[in-house]
Amino acid sequence: MDDITALILDDHAAFRRGFARLDDARDEQEMLAIWDALALHLDIHAEAEEAILYPHLVKHGDDGEDETADAIGDHNKIRDAIAEAKLHPVGSDQWWEAVGTARRENSEHLAEEEDEALPDFRRHASTELRAELGQRWLTFYGEHKNGRNLPFRDKDPQQYVADHR
Repeated sequence: MDDITALILDDHAAFRRGFARLDDARDEQEMLAIWDALALHLDIHAEAEEAILYPHLVKHGDDGEDETADAIGDHNKIRDAIAEAKLHPVGSDQWWEAVGTARRENSEHLAEEEDEALPDFRRHASTELRAELGQRWLTFYGEHKNGRNLPFRDKDPQQYVADHR
């Protein structure tokens, strides 16, 4: 059985590799291919965390409410930067600026999640729950292949916490 925290960390590693690949891209076609896949993965990942991980952390973590609100805010910033990149020609200064914002916001989010939220969750979640949520994670990705039926919309962090308390 896959532990949800391991699956999340796998995605985090994929994001880091994706941004590194983007650094190495040499033309607009390559940039677009890398960025489209990376941006979609970032969006799906945020939706998966919001559907599966954070509803549990908000209830059971030592600092679950604050960590959850912070994560939802981070996801919003990443989504907004992805949306901004779509408004500009690939490879343009404005596109790189938006992609850079997504990268910075994502890097900060990954560090906070890996250093705070995931350890908090692991301290409070049973092995069985982690495996159950891991299965839900894999199912979520299968049911929403290529982002199918996902809204990719910002959420109010405080309302999200209130709704999942």
